[in-house]
Amino acid sequence: MARRALILLEGHVTGNGLLYVQAAQRLGLRPITLSVDPTRYDYLAAGGFEACRVDTDNLDALIRECSRLRVTYDLAGIASAKESVYATVGKLCCHFDLPGPNPASIERCCDKFTQRQLLAEAGIPIPAYRLATDAADVKGSAAEIGLPVVLKPAVGEGSRGVRLCRNADEVAEHTNYLLGGKHVWRSLPRILVEEFAQGPLYNVYTMGNDVIGISAAEFQPPPYFVCRETILPAPLTDDEHKRIADVSLSCLRALGLGWGPTNIELRWTKRGPVVIEVNPRLAGAPHPHLVQLAYGVDLIAEHIKLVIGDEWDLRKRRSYTAAVRSLLPDRDGILDWIDDDSRAAAVSGVAEVKFFVEPKMPIVRKGDYGDKLGYVVAAATSRARTEAILQRAVDLIDWSIIPFPTLGERVQSASPHLAAPAQVPSGKR
Repeated sequence: MARRALILLEGHVTGNGLLYVQAAQRLGLRPITLSVDPTRYDYLAAGGFEACRVDTDNLDALIRECSRLRVTYDLAGIASAKESVYATVGKLCCHFDLPGPNPASIERCCDKFTQRQLLAEAGIPIPAYRLATDAADVKGSAAEIGLPVVLKPAVGEGSRGVRLCRNADEVAEHTNYLLGGKHVWRSLPRILVEEFAQGPLYNVYTMGNDVIGISAAEFQPPPYFVCRETILPAPLTDDEHKRIADVSLSCLRALGLGWGPTNIELRWTKRGPVVIEVNPRLAGAPHPHLVQLAYGVDLIAEHIKLVIGDEWDLRKRRSYTAAVRSLLPDRDGILDWIDDDSRAAAVSGVAEVKFFVEPKMPIVRKGDYGDKLGYVVAAATSRARTEAILQRAVDLIDWSIIPFPTLGERVQSASPHLAAPAQVPSGKR
């Protein structure tokens, strides 16, 4: 009998890619990653996982590759941890008559302007918004909505290119950044200009039409939206929880997303929950780990069960509080050193310590999720205990960032007889 295989489109360098591969193996499946460049994902070679090089933007090429693999394997399902190819996953599932997301719904949701239109038509509370394609459009839209506004690419993820603009100069500056060649666009340049909805931020994790959990998130100071800490479950009253859950399920109906995982971001404003964004995929790492620690539900494994047509189980098995703290630099430069993670990992209650960087790497902050040096995850039976564990672990981690060398210093380093000036390190703040 041919072995059952799970096809994974692309992976994820710092996200859920490895977790999908590992979960597939635990379920008795052979994970096979299709990628335009499998070497991008170090975990594939390190774990000896099968991967095939194929243009993942070319649906016909993917169909041919999957058909080739089907000669050897029983093609059990197709999935991905990456939003940019998730609509393609749906198209492949339709072609091979496998369970999967509706590709049209995914494509509509991934276009933030179209998503806003559909949510507005359904009467779901969202920020005021306009679509702009040039600097004049952006300026006019910001004036109509009223400052401050948030500027963001109409297509994108990970808070790339997203900024709060508090005055006209900041609007012009960020518009120039987005349209001046510095931002990498996945599609034609279109900018969403939005009202800044003010209030606490919540993440809603859903699977199918079930709300699995609601976490509270805390950002670094503006103007960028880099998450500093997330805690699950969020401290909500029963009424607040119900209102957020009801709005979230309304989003799924409006967008046709009643299949598989979604991650919905809302802010609690003066008018109650306002939807900021609906992401038609599982939340990135370590959010699935938070859910597993808090409730005993492995969202990645349950998603794979859905993909391969098996029965899933979303029952909560425990009630803990789980939290993650991001390790964020306070300046750009060269990472001179960073503590070994062993002391923090040894703290009782710490579930994971993850570094994305190594000494001597350049640190260039862009105001998105890629700014993180790493993170620490902790869990305990109460919120106070979890926060104390997390703080203790974070306090045991430190690093030093030295300034980038100036032109004169680079010349001196090329001339050994010239002494280099002393560097003043900076560490965790």
